[in-house]
Amino acid sequence: MNKIKFLREGIKNLRTTGTVTPSSRFLCQSMLKGIDFDKARIIIELGGGDGVVTRHILKKMHPEAKLLTFEVQANFCELLRKIEDDRLVVIEDSAEFIEQYLRQHGYEKADHIISAIPFVIFPKEVAGNIVKTCRDHLAPKGFFVQMHYSTILKSLYESIFPNVKTSFTPLNIPPAFVFHCSN
Repeated sequence: MNKIKFLREGIKNLRTTGTVTPSSRFLCQSMLKGIDFDKARIIIELGGGDGVVTRHILKKMHPEAKLLTFEVQANFCELLRKIEDDRLVVIEDSAEFIEQYLRQHGYEKADHIISAIPFVIFPKEVAGNIVKTCRDHLAPKGFFVQMHYSTILKSLYESIFPNVKTSFTPLNIPPAFVFHCSN
């Protein structure tokens, strides 16, 4: 999707996209830092958007791994389905149903969960429930990675995960924060 189309989609659906520009390669790299892709066999992406982060994940993933990408916007799901990679499963549904889709694909836990969901615009209870679901379905030594444009929800992640590390990515429009959370 070109930048103008992404901008239009972002403005039209800001409540579900959470941004008006695609993630930079610097933000993608920051989000994936520390993930052992050689060992990971099931990765979940929340808020796949136009597939920028998805493609970065797929480049690093093991050939036998699976990527379950959740996206609620039909236009973005269409773009994600155009990515030609058998390891990618596009799920046009809410992240609230992680457990259902993990089981459907033969897994109990995800090795890592990478999220660009704009939790800041969600009701606090819904955001908290989704993050708790992520924690409950994360394998030992796995990361829940969340990107935001502020640190306003850092306390949410700290209330759910015992370990939260924050990094800042200035080379993104807008600049972004990445939270690496683990049990």
